[in-house]
Amino acid sequence: MPQVPPCSLPALCLNLLAWPLKVCCGPSPGRVPVWCSSQLPTMAWGLPSTASLARFCRKLNRLKTLEEPTTKRPRQRHLTMLDLTLLGVRGMVGSGLYVFTGIVAKGMAGPAVVVSFSMAAVVSLLAALSYAELGACVPLTGSAYLFTYVSMGELWAFLVGWNIVFRYLIGGAAVARAWSGYLDAIFSHSIRSFTEAHVGIWQVPFLARYPDFLAAGIPLLASAFVSSGTRISPCLDHTLSAINLVIILFIIILGFVLASPHNWSTEEGGFAPFGFPGIMTGAAICFYAFVGFDVIAASNEEAWNPKRAVPVAIAISLGLVAGAYILVSTVLTLMVPWHRLDPYWALADVFYQRGYSWAGVIVAGGAICAMTTALLSYLFDLQMIAHAVAADGLFFQVFAQVHPRTKMPVVGILLFGVLMAFLALLLDLDALIQFLSICPLLDYTFVATSIIVLRFQKPHSSSSSASGSPEGTEPGQLRPVLRPYLRFLGGCRPGDAVAWALGVLVASAITLDCVLVFGDSALHLPPWGYTLLLLLSSTTFLLSLLVLGAHQQQRRQDTFQVPMVPLTPALSILLNIFLMLHLSYVTWLSFSIWLLIGLTVYFGYGIWHSKENSRSS
Repeated sequence: MPQVPPCSLPALCLNLLAWPLKVCCGPSPGRVPVWCSSQLPTMAWGLPSTASLARFCRKLNRLKTLEEPTTKRPRQRHLTMLDLTLLGVRGMVGSGLYVFTGIVAKGMAGPAVVVSFSMAAVVSLLAALSYAELGACVPLTGSAYLFTYVSMGELWAFLVGWNIVFRYLIGGAAVARAWSGYLDAIFSHSIRSFTEAHVGIWQVPFLARYPDFLAAGIPLLASAFVSSGTRISPCLDHTLSAINLVIILFIIILGFVLASPHNWSTEEGGFAPFGFPGIMTGAAICFYAFVGFDVIAASNEEAWNPKRAVPVAIAISLGLVAGAYILVSTVLTLMVPWHRLDPYWALADVFYQRGYSWAGVIVAGGAICAMTTALLSYLFDLQMIAHAVAADGLFFQVFAQVHPRTKMPVVGILLFGVLMAFLALLLDLDALIQFLSICPLLDYTFVATSIIVLRFQKPHSSSSSASGSPEGTEPGQLRPVLRPYLRFLGGCRPGDAVAWALGVLVASAITLDCVLVFGDSALHLPPWGYTLLLLLSSTTFLLSLLVLGAHQQQRRQDTFQVPMVPLTPALSILLNIFLMLHLSYVTWLSFSIWLLIGLTVYFGYGIWHSKENSRSS
């Protein structure tokens, strides 16, 4: 019976949807990328498969080969823990504060938006720890796309890159829409009144109340700025960041002076007018406000004592940013009753409502500074990820063509700018924000799953073997002390039981979350059926977790590793899926359509023009 190549991470995660792919996928034999001292090992499934299907699956899971540089110049370790913390704070505090707070408070959670931000911070911390370990494992500067390509395979890397493109497009459109709203507030909504009077008002779900031509023009100007090769100087960048922090302190201090506890009373709707479902929906939206901690993990090579500095800096920066968001949302709902907020420019609107129009102008100006920086950052990052995917042959080559003078992919930037402007022109800000959060939640679910995969795999290099493993064992094998009690697992080859347990864990997490979210509403389960499904799914989740914990893990002393594996990443998977299920069906439908378009691009173009395809041929 022939051996089948190893199964990749996403096939493990999506085993219920792609079972045939799971048992036959894997990187091409003999193709091991040079990327990390602990190269990814193989898990032999030992299941029969047709040769053609195996070859096709190997195409989907071929790995990117990274050449060793001829001259290695190690980076200088000059970043202290304080430097890393400030990097994280700058990456997370920005447009999210001005865009998300009012919308979540007005339409989802009410004053309980403070709980939504707290929940989102906890979920973000679990994801950040996993991201820190992966960032330490890959000694190269790159995105999740690069890591996926060198570890999981080509199809999954393309989907991750496609997902990042979607996130940046929607994020840029949302920022442009909010930018327009705050500028309009400075001029007493004269722009909105003029447009509604001469164009009309739309009453179409998920479309804006009126076409925002100002919001559409902002991405066009920003894309022209980026395509010219001009960059914001570090001095100007630091100045804008300092202005943003000063504005946040201004909002908190003056907001508490004007706060009234009566606005949280039952007469105004109470603290949580939308109940627990509203808080969780708000947490799923607020989660995107914390995206940006990955800059700390990406700076691993430049940090002093990264094993300690990186996780501590992530925890401190997340705590500081969460505290800022919670304080701002607290004063926002204490200054004005939540149902009187204008969600599109809430932080400036509350000062106008309280008669402090001068403070509203200051806040609106600070919001415009923060969102301008964020929009330019979105466009820079968007062109970088599109250029990387196109340079690998997986995307149309027009996005890889660089202008000889500006050294920028001008055509690609302008095309993305036009698409971003179109989304900002037509879509409602509420709809744009709904689309935003599903992308990072899905990305971090894969990140947490990959942590479990890496921990229970045997490294190829002898120099990177698990130094903490007892003698005579290797990662993926049953712990010696448990072998007398778990004889039925002792006969499995290293990695087999782990692979099955991981697939069951992800499937049971999805089932458990579906029961918790939809058991009383969409599923219409009787009490005994709800209790039975809840017990079965939770028991299966715990048993798979115990099976994983019973096996030997890979231990490394030179880099940071997530504590309490597999418990910590398993909780991250469970909470990420739980928050994703609270997003609207329109969000899932739109995201599914975007993924289908991406699969069409990959199978129609990318799989045939991939550089790795040419190299393997």
